[in-house]
Amino acid sequence: MKTIEIIGKNYSGAVKKTRVGCRCIIRDGGKLLLSYEKLNDIWMLPGGGLEPGESEEECCKREVAEETGMLIDASGPLFEIDEYYEDTRYVSVYFSGGIVGRTRRKPTKAEIAAGMEPRWLPIDETIGIFSHHEDYAGTDEMTRGMYLREYTALIGFFGVRG
Repeated sequence: MKTIEIIGKNYSGAVKKTRVGCRCIIRDGGKLLLSYEKLNDIWMLPGGGLEPGESEEECCKREVAEETGMLIDASGPLFEIDEYYEDTRYVSVYFSGGIVGRTRRKPTKAEIAAGMEPRWLPIDETIGIFSHHEDYAGTDEMTRGMYLREYTALIGFFGVRG
């Protein structure tokens, strides 16, 4: 499995903590399933943190179901993106998936507060949103890093866009 590294501008040079999460690229025709935070106007691919005793594939399926209400089959892992910010290494393992059913969403309190909801967007529009990661440089390192991660994942999945 290919690993891509992203080094944040605020990386201390030493890893003291590691957080592992799994994300999924879900395509239906020419659209992608995303999680959208209305309060913060932030987009992301569905996914989240690995729980103790859980496989990466189980994490991916659970997180997608909780955030979007979609049950998926997950293929992969496709690749891993390791991000380094401050003293933490954030590992995101990417899968691709197709919808096989629906279930009740189970958003966290933080997701409810942020107004998180599932939305479908055209692939090119999605890549366009994440391509603006540098617009957040110097003002919002978390969003800049997340958008760079998602942009890198989609370019890796779909190939270079010109």
